Parts: sequence; C-alpha cells; structure tokens
Amino acid sequence: MAPRMLIVFNPAAGARRRRRLLAALDLLRGLGMRPEVADTAHRGHAVGIAREAAAAGVRMVVAAGGDGTIAEVAAGLSGTDTALGALPLGTANVLALELGLPRTPAGAAAVLAMGRTALLHPGLARFADGRELLFVQMLGAGFDAAVVQHLPPGLKRAIGKAAYVAQTLREMPRYPFAPIRCVMDGREDGATSVIVTKGRLYAGRFLLAPGADPRDEGFHVVLFRAAGALAALRYGAALPLGLLSRLSSVEIRRAAEVRLDGADVPVQADGDAAGSLPVAIGPAPRPMRIVVP
Repeated sequence: MAPRMLIVFNPAAGARRRRRLLAALDLLRGLGMRPEVADTAHRGHAVGIAREAAAAGVRMVVAAGGDGTIAEVAAGLSGTDTALGALPLGTANVLALELGLPRTPAGAAAVLAMGRTALLHPGLARFADGRELLFVQMLGAGFDAAVVQHLPPGLKRAIGKAAYVAQTLREMPRYPFAPIRCVMDGREDGATSVIVTKGRLYAGRFLLAPGADPRDEGFHVVLFRAAGALAALRYGAALPLGLLSRLSSVEIRRAAEVRLDGADVPVQADGDAAGSLPVAIGPAPRPMRIVVP
C-alpha cells in the first residue's frame, strides 16, 4: 500500500538540515501522519522519485530542501493529481516565502498535516538541445545565471547566502554582459540580463517584481538594460532596498510566452545552473496542486 505522504530529502544537505527534518517527522507522527522518507543520490534523482510516487498513488510528495529540490519534485509530479508539499530547509526558500510557508519544523509540519492546497502555475523552458525544464519560481539569463553557474558548492554549504554575495563580486569584473534578444508574446526587445519570474521575490525576501504571484498564470519579465560592473553593483545595491523595479534601466513586462536568444549566455532555473540560451518559455501543460497555509 502506497504511503499517504512521501518526503524527498537530499542527505548531502548536512547534519543541521537532517536534524530539522527529523524534528518535522516527529511532529507529523504526533499529528497522526505516517510519512516515509526517500533520500536522493544525485542531482535530478528527486524527479524520478516523485514521478514513481505519483504513479504508485501517493497523495502528497514533500520536497525537503530548497528551491532546487522543490523544482525537481514539481517536475516529477507535473501532469499528475499528487499534491506538492514543501519543507523549507534550503538557503533561500523563495517559493516558501512567496506562499507564506513557515520555516520552523513545527509550523511546516502543521501545514503539511492540514493538507490545504492551491493551484500552482509552473513555467516550462524548452532548450535548443531538446531539453525541457520545469521551474516554479524563475528562470534567469545573463549575469545572475553566471553567478549561479560558477558558485562553488562547498562555499554555499559553508557560508550560505553570503556565498552568492562573494561570487557576485567575483563575476562583476569578468562577465561580458553579452546582449540578449527577448521576444515577449511576439514583441521584441533587448537587454543584458533577463529574469523571467513567477513570483515577486528574489534570493530570499528581496523584492524583484511587485504584483507577481506563482499561483497566477503568465510571467513577469524583468529586463536589465545597463551593462558592466558598475551597473551590476547598482542593481545589487538597489535589490535589498526594494528599489530595483524603480531604476530607469530596469523594466518589467507581463507575458504568456517568452523567447530568449544570445550567444553563450548562461541560464539558471530556480537557483540551479541550466545551460545556455536560446530558450523558449511558456506555461507547463497543466497547473499542479501545492500545499499552502
């Protein structure tokens, strides 16, 4: 008999996250739940675990980790009736913040036990090599993707969010800021970096696209027009102040379909390196259910 709830966890995430997972498990069992845990063995493994669980009739698959783990589990559940749950254990946990999910094991466990769901509208990126990649929060092309692509995993595990700050400072003088051609619902424009986002937040609680919501259809497309290290520094300074969308060199558009082209421009999706342009972005074939407070 398939379990009612399966929790997908990356055992390489560290002892602290394992302790938080165990605390959540104790609380879920105290609430009468009998969750099972599946450990991942490599990147992408969560997709297959979630897909097999949905096929076996599991009612809820919980991603215990950060945005990358949530995106993998969501990809495995796409097109099924199995609900996606989230146990925020990652560095940024942007989607959890968007949806108001508690960060504490007790709070997260209570939400999972309640089982209330809402519709989530993921994006689907199609690459020139035939790959298809589902994302739940955002896809970035350009400078922020270069930061993600070159970020040493050990540094991220050691110092958390500060690793992104350090890598941003490394990338500023060396990133070429190649032009990106952006076609949004048939209308063409250009930028040096682009973030196609489902939500309003970026890198934690920082405001990127006011008014965006991952439970809504369509995308907010953030176009960064200025190039160079000084421009990147201005963007980085404006972001924590909530002023990024007010800069004259930043424009936000709504679109249902987006295509990005550029020579050797890196791409990140939900905080993980995802290759390079070109990419065509549209809605996933159908929305999915996600557990919310």
